[in-house]
Order: sequence, then structure tokens, then C-alpha cells
Amino acid sequence: MRQVNADRIVERARRETGLDRFESESFREGLEIAVADVNKAGWPQWGLDNFEEAASHLLGLRLKIDDYLRQHPQALETPVKAPVIVMGMPRTGTTLSSNLLATDPNRRSLLTWVADDPVPPPTIEGLRTDPRALAALELERRSQAEDPAAGRFYMSSAVFPTECISVLSQDFKSMHWEALGRLPAYSEWIWSADMTSAYDHHRRFLQVLQHAAPGPWNLKMPSHAMHLRYVLKAYPDARLVWTHRDPYTAVGSICSVIANVHLRAQDKPDDAWIAEFYPRQLAEHARRIMVVRAEIGRERVYDLHYARTMRDPIGSMRDLYAWLGDDFTAEAQANMRRWLQENPQGKWGKHAYKLDRWGLSEQKLAPLFADYLASYDVEREG
Repeated sequence: MRQVNADRIVERARRETGLDRFESESFREGLEIAVADVNKAGWPQWGLDNFEEAASHLLGLRLKIDDYLRQHPQALETPVKAPVIVMGMPRTGTTLSSNLLATDPNRRSLLTWVADDPVPPPTIEGLRTDPRALAALELERRSQAEDPAAGRFYMSSAVFPTECISVLSQDFKSMHWEALGRLPAYSEWIWSADMTSAYDHHRRFLQVLQHAAPGPWNLKMPSHAMHLRYVLKAYPDARLVWTHRDPYTAVGSICSVIANVHLRAQDKPDDAWIAEFYPRQLAEHARRIMVVRAEIGRERVYDLHYARTMRDPIGSMRDLYAWLGDDFTAEAQANMRRWLQENPQGKWGKHAYKLDRWGLSEQKLAPLFADYLASYDVEREG
């Protein structure tokens, strides 16, 4: 069986893009650690091939960003100002919140198709009409026709906002890679890695995109929580939004999602690893926000509760806008109502999950989330 090779991944990225000059090879450390873990994981050949393809594609995007900035250095002169950053434990409403914010024409979100094909950067007018967007929507339509229930895990579309995770993955410093399977060395490393270079690339990526279509930015990724000090180092004026949800429900949901992600690289999910690792990972998301919040002040972070957002999404957004100091226009409200009407929960099927599939229970998980639940009035879902 042919193993994954870091140099081969890098050379494939260069060959497929026709570009050969990285501004920095800061991605090398994470790439080497991930490759070593992947080669020990026992994945089938198709899983290894999928990993190489994904890794080379993301490094190819990095090459394109670096090349664009060499040709348009003036893009680096415009700072990324006061981005709204939605974070929290996974499966706590970050997707719903960012989808609602993205309907406001006065805001700018990282759309899925743009994250996957950022160069040349689209104009404001082309965000939903660019030929690349239309091609992505057509591919999406075909995929949904083939497997309508696939969308039950995550409300996504080529023209909906996506997480920042693919951008950070271009520096090989993101939770994206560890989600593929049992990669213990990479998982241990990424929890304590110096994320400076990853967020430097993240900022450069946004500067390319806003060169043709200015912000202000709405960004979302649950695991920004894991490296919040680096977020604030890159964006000192960031406006931080923390989504809250019953952690026991969130654990059950993320275990189900990760089991599905494992199927991108292996024949069946590693349930034992999922049960061991992901409850701790979710608890660490909350713990790290609490630690940094104590340092920077409670008022620097807005608490957005999933239960209330589900009951009263427009009221929740109105309160968030008031905290942000932004104008909650009639157009933004109308767009949000339309999005909610067109995208009801369960549109692509019900996402069903139970803790006991992974041998978990609220009693077993309680010590992990005791401090969080004692500190925040989070509505329980039962």
C-alpha cells in the first residue's frame, strides 16, 4: 500500500496550480505530524488518496493567495476591521447564527464556494452570480438529488457561509484534520500549537477577498475558541460571539457528525476514539473561552443562547446587533425571515443521535461540564 508523503502533497499542489512559490512554508510542521499519524492509522488506500487530494488542494489555494498578493500588494494595506467572530462548542448554533448574519447585505461572510475558489476574488455583485458560484450550486443540486438526507448534519450551501477551518487548514493548523480519524499525535499538537502563522494566513486570505468586495466581516468557527488568544492577536478589535447550548446534546450531536466524517477516510467510524476524545474536546472549547474571558473582561464576549435563538431568532439577532452597535435594518430583518422560511430545521432530514451509542451518558459527562454549567444559565434539552 502506498503511504501518504508530505513532499508529494506539496509538489502536487505546485503542479496542479502551476505555481511554485509559497510566501512561507509554516505549514510544514503540521503537515509532517498529520502525515505521520495518517500513515499509522490503518486507513484503506482510498482514504489515504482522499487525504492527499484534500491536502494538496488546500495548499494549492494557499499558493494562489500568495501569488495574488505578490501581484496586488496593495491588498495588504487594507486592514480587517472589527470582524464579528462566532465561536463556541461545536453543534451549539454557530451555523444558524452565521447564516442569519450572512443575509444582511451590509455585512460580508466567507461563502462556501469562495472559500474553495478564492482567486480571483469575486466582486460584491458576483458573490451569488459568479460562474464559479453557479457551477458550485449546480454540483450541489446534483449531490442533493443523489443523497437528499446528507444535509441533515449541517445546513450548508455553496452560497451560505462556511467555517474558517478550511483557511486555517492551509497552514495545517486546524481541527479539520483531526476530525478524519484517530490521529492522536496531531490532536495533541494542535491543542497547544503556536497559531500565529495560521491566523496570519487567515488575515491575508481575507485581505485578498475584501480587495474586490469589502467587509465588515462575519466569521464563524467553533474552534476559534481553542485558540482565542491568537484570534485576538490577529484581530485585536474582534467582536466575539459565544454560542451556548446544552453540552450533553452538543456532545451527542458532534459524535454523530464525526462518525460521518470518518467515512471520508475509512470504512467505518472509530466509535471508541470518538467517545474518548470528543467529549473532552468540547469541554475544552468552553474552558478556554472562560479562561480568556476572565482575562479580557466579560463585556468583550456576547452570549448567544441556542434555545432562545431557536424560539425567537429575530429577537436574538436584534439584541446581538444592539450589542455590536450595528444598524438592524428592515432589509436585514426581512432577509433573515425569508431565509428561515426557506430553510427550516430538518429541511434535509432529521439528525437523530443518542449518547448511549458511544457508551456515554449525562452522568459520565457531568464532571467535564460542571464548571461551564455552573457559570452559565444554559437551558437543558433533556
